[in-house]
Parts: sequence; structure tokens; C-alpha cells
Amino acid sequence: MKLYLIPTPLAPDTTEGVLPIQVPEVVKKLDVFFVENLRTARRFISSLKTGKIIDELSFFELHKDTPETDTLNQLKQLLKEGKDAGVMSEAGCPGVADPGAVAVKIAHQLGIEVIPLIGPSSLLLALMASGMSGQSFVFHGYLPIEKASKIKAIKQLEKEAITKKQTQLFIETPYRNNQLLEDLVLHCDPTTRICVACHLTAPDGFVKTFTAKDWKKHQVDLHKKPTVFLIG
Repeated sequence: MKLYLIPTPLAPDTTEGVLPIQVPEVVKKLDVFFVENLRTARRFISSLKTGKIIDELSFFELHKDTPETDTLNQLKQLLKEGKDAGVMSEAGCPGVADPGAVAVKIAHQLGIEVIPLIGPSSLLLALMASGMSGQSFVFHGYLPIEKASKIKAIKQLEKEAITKKQTQLFIETPYRNNQLLEDLVLHCDPTTRICVACHLTAPDGFVKTFTAKDWKKHQVDLHKKPTVFLIG
């Protein structure tokens, strides 16, 4: 049995530009998928026009609240039946800041071969385009929501970026992006570099890196747009 890690587009209508031909070829061979979002996965497979009948495929939802034992039992059954399967994130590469990592962990425990496919990763694309260190970096996921805790986290990340010469990456719920940028500009040292990588691969996507001081001269609207933030 093989477990394929299948990347999906980061932005709508970009499949042909960001995914290699290997992806639809692998999807065409599979009948079983572990997916973060059922509706998104079905729509993505349909868009590939592989000839698959969606209602004849098997989907197992794998999100942050899925019991690990459910995934274990499903993979055990597939292993017994000798069926290959795929893992899909809602957007980007599965297993990276994504609940698909659980399926991969269990696959290794069961001796299932894991095969990652090439595709877009917002974290790697942001790091590549930031101009910050790609030799040493850390992804922190989401920062705290509560104001005081968030500011404390920002200051700690800034300290690590400076003392360790280590790029710090993190994200926010899209409708809170603008507020996070405001907090970064307000609470970081004026000379600290802040990168904003917004709506990557989309026509309106951009990557901008300025010091906290210079960010005050630039206006960007990040509201409801997937964004990666970096401090370096």
C-alpha cells in the first residue's frame, strides 16, 4: 500500500499553473482519500477532469477534531485490502501546518510507504520571497488571540529572530490579518524587518518586506486573504 500526499492549489483557478502533471495522474489512480475539507476536495478532484465519478470515491474527513483512532482504523483496513490512498489539505501541501500529518505518522507506524508529491507550500514560498534567512527558520502557527499574550509573543519572536538570526514565520485567521500587522508595526523595534506574504499564487498576491518603521508608510489590505507573516 502507498499513501500519496497530494498538494492542492493555494488560490482558486490556479491549478494548471502551480501543480505538475503528476498530481492528476496520481489522483486518477486512487479511489480513497483522507481530506481536511470534503467539499473542497470533491471540487478539486472534479476540476482535474480525470474521468473519476466523484460519488464512487471514498472520502475520510481528517481535520483537527478527528480522533486519531479513527484514522488508524481506516488505514489498517486499507492496508488489509491493499488499497492505495491520498491525503489532501484544504489548500497547499498536506502534512505541513495541516492535520494530514496524523495520517502520515500512522502510515509510518504501519509500514505504509509515504509518497509526497510536488506542489505549492505557502510557508516555503513566503520564505523564498522574503529576503530573510532560509538557513534557520521556525514556523509557529497561530499567535495568541488575547491582546497582551499576542504582544508578548511578538516580542519573544522578535528577540529570537535577532539573537538566533532565525526567521520566524506565523499566520493569523484571515479576518484578523490587518490587526496583526498593526500590532507588529507598533510593537516591534523600528529596525526589525517584517515580511507579509499575501494570497500567494493568486493574481492579486504579493510579498513585501520592510522595516517596522517603513511599514508605517505603506498601506495594504489583508482582510480575509490567506497571509504568512515573517520576522527577520
